[in-house]
Amino acid sequence: MTTKKILVIEDEEGLREIIQFSLEAVAGWDVIGAASGSEGIAIAQTEQPDAILLDVMMPDMDGIATFEHLQANPLTEHIPTIFVTAKARNSEQQQFIDLGIAGLITKPIKAQDLVEQIQGILNWQG
Repeated sequence: MTTKKILVIEDEEGLREIIQFSLEAVAGWDVIGAASGSEGIAIAQTEQPDAILLDVMMPDMDGIATFEHLQANPLTEHIPTIFVTAKARNSEQQQFIDLGIAGLITKPIKAQDLVEQIQGILNWQG
């Protein structure tokens, strides 16, 4: 079984490191971090991750704009993307799902639940 490669696009360094550590420690996945949408897009093109965890609220290019760029690019349009957001209102969640994201994980993130949440969204076997 090949190791999954996850790209985490999150502008908040502390949170990015927590996510990265928990995915590596719990699931043994390879995790690549990106501090901005534009950096994440560039990494996604070259690394071809199995999935992307994308923060919705970021400066410069937010998660929605980043996702639209990923979807518009033939190299990255197939990569399942999971939004990570503090916005938990159902109307906003539905708006995100309507964009075509794979799923949604709400903040605050619980490190111990994160792997299960991702596996559940993407139907990956544990």
